[in-house]
Amino acid sequence: MHRKETKNLAITAIFVAIFLLQTLIPNIGYIRILPTLPAVTTIPLTVAIYSLLMGPIAGTFFGIFWGIARMVQAYTQPGDIVSLMLFQNFVIAVVPSVLAGFFPGMIGKFTAEKKSSVKEISYTIAGAVTSLTNTAFVILLTSLVFMGNSAKLLGHLGSFSQGTPLITALIVALGLNGLVEAIFTAIVTPIIVTPLTKVLRRLG
Repeated sequence: MHRKETKNLAITAIFVAIFLLQTLIPNIGYIRILPTLPAVTTIPLTVAIYSLLMGPIAGTFFGIFWGIARMVQAYTQPGDIVSLMLFQNFVIAVVPSVLAGFFPGMIGKFTAEKKSSVKEISYTIAGAVTSLTNTAFVILLTSLVFMGNSAKLLGHLGSFSQGTPLITALIVALGLNGLVEAIFTAIVTPIIVTPLTKVLRRLG
């Protein structure tokens, strides 16, 4: 038991270090395509891999860590006005991150005893789910939080007419980022998780 706890602690420390590098070093965790809109982030890949390796509970706590980190970042060094407006809100910053950490862990848990081909497909699905969960809940919660004050945010999302529903503008403005993130995470997750699980299984 002690050996397993030590191994889990070591894995967590490595992933926290990777996460901090992604957060603190420009163009590693956040890749900016349009200067006025939130960056495309590679952090869902890290979250997906960690959650698949460690399970849904650990993935949930990693998601909490991610959410708090991006809220702190929004207060201290926001890269754009939209991120500042969105992620200074605790609910928008943390809830999508928590769910993005939980869901891939559940997928990994349900497919842990399946054959290799099924598990590899599940890793791809988990990667896509991580990114899409984050994007979808950021859009949904933002539309609810800013429901009574949508004009202020709408002006920073692009050239939308005043009558455009906020959720429509958010889908258009943030949807491309979310799609790019989901494709990237879905492709890379099984490439990394498959050999890692084999190595960790040998370590016991």
